[in-house]
Amino acid sequence: MKIVVTGGAGFIGSNLVDALTKVPQVTEVVAVDNLSTGSLDNLRDLPVQLLTGTILDADLLDKAVAGAASVVHLGALGSIPRSIDDPVSSHHANATGTLLVLEAARRHRVGQVVLASSSSVYGANPVLPRREMLRPMPMSPYAVSKLATEAYANAYSCCYGMSVLPFRFFNVFGPRQAANHAYAAVVPRFVDAALSGRPLLVFGDGRQTRDFTYVGTVVKVIIDAVLRRVSTPDTVNLAFGTRTSLLELISELERALGQSVEVRHEASRPGDVRDSQADCTRLRELFPDVSAMPLADGLRLTVDWYRARTTPTEGIKDTLPFAQARQY
Repeated sequence: MKIVVTGGAGFIGSNLVDALTKVPQVTEVVAVDNLSTGSLDNLRDLPVQLLTGTILDADLLDKAVAGAASVVHLGALGSIPRSIDDPVSSHHANATGTLLVLEAARRHRVGQVVLASSSSVYGANPVLPRREMLRPMPMSPYAVSKLATEAYANAYSCCYGMSVLPFRFFNVFGPRQAANHAYAAVVPRFVDAALSGRPLLVFGDGRQTRDFTYVGTVVKVIIDAVLRRVSTPDTVNLAFGTRTSLLELISELERALGQSVEVRHEASRPGDVRDSQADCTRLRELFPDVSAMPLADGLRLTVDWYRARTTPTEGIKDTLPFAQARQY
């Protein structure tokens, strides 16, 4: 069984690729990545084929997906603030990129396409927990581009009978998540700052809430979906209904670190969603055996990885924006 992972050198993608190489039914793993945010170090010593290039290259996609049983489409240009700074690039990478991946899968009659969307599509909708059938109210170009990902998946299922499975990710965290760039997510930013002795920068009062999901749990769900050929054109939340404020996250992080940290607050930013929490009913219907790793355990594993595998950065100037509330 050949599996293709777009964004395969990135955070979630490389964790998935690593796990797929250990699955007996999987005989070949191909990672596609332009290395704009992914890293060769994430795939070091793994028995995978890396095709370096953009998902906007149809010829590269043809080479990648030929003979594949499944494509897991994780390649994207992440971050809400980045999309506000440069909405056109986010659209090209996330909306047009998804369209081209689906077209390549159609040309080569790939049996299944699993796609990554984002909880950011719920946006300004105030209802909690977030049920998949709630009205999307995106607040950023990034969220709009991810909503397009879902819509294209649904359209290809309806028009071409393609087996698809679009997931909405909620604040995924864990090992291999980059901390040293201006749009890094909240958990690696906090961990890196704490290990470097810098203050943790919080935009707003810190009471905004997120449904944090450990990357290992996400990987297990995706692999189960690939092996059992799970498909549905209806988007599925991939999170477990937890609701943790950033202040609570900091407290958990202090316990994982075994030390207190300094916190500095600044004004809230445009595009940030105040609260996020998944309704996981549909997820549990499709994946009844899945169990989520508790936040405290996931943070301990994440801190251990950063301590063992990385050198804390000198930090990016606090005047630069970054995706503290990135949605997946």
